[in-house]
Amino acid sequence: MIQTKNLAFSYNGKVNFNFPDISLDSGQVLLITGGSGKGKTTLLHLLGGLLKAQSGSIRIGDINIESLSNKKLDKFRGKNIGLILQQSHFVEAFSVFENVVLSSWLATGQKAEEKAKSLLAELGLSDQIHKLTSRLSIGQQQRVSIARALVNEPQLLLADEPTSSLDDENAYKVADLLSQLSKEYGAALIIVTHDQRLKDRFSNQITLV
Repeated sequence: MIQTKNLAFSYNGKVNFNFPDISLDSGQVLLITGGSGKGKTTLLHLLGGLLKAQSGSIRIGDINIESLSNKKLDKFRGKNIGLILQQSHFVEAFSVFENVVLSSWLATGQKAEEKAKSLLAELGLSDQIHKLTSRLSIGQQQRVSIARALVNEPQLLLADEPTSSLDDENAYKVADLLSQLSKEYGAALIIVTHDQRLKDRFSNQITLV
């Protein structure tokens, strides 16, 4: 589902990263750990097509995303890559439901309303769908982010520090939900984190040094 080879990236020629190769199938989970400044978020942004690699390749399904134009990459990302960021960014004037539906409309031009309702129900948010996201707890906001990332049934889920602001109970709930839903929807899941609690949760790990 996702394969990388010889990925390298440089910031202004001063900070250089050479990343280990990744190979991950549908439904599999990879945990990427490492200290501050080791390139965890840079790698995640490369995998999500938010940054262009200096060299190397990233294949998602049959597509080498490094070969796509910016316009084609934007379209591909919307349909095939689900992003769950450390800080949840929502349209504040929209309800929970509207934020999730917006993700489908931006990616496909269609409003996946039934899919959004189904996902929010599966994530235990049926009674929250008409609330503004600002009225939710941090844990609930993170689950809305998961619903938004999954609504287009992506091939790849990328989660950047998804549990860092959560207490133990909610951190484990979110980790288990991500793993369960990646299998259910057939998405490869990559979690980038420094959260030590997750190291015991996932056996497939890479540590950036």
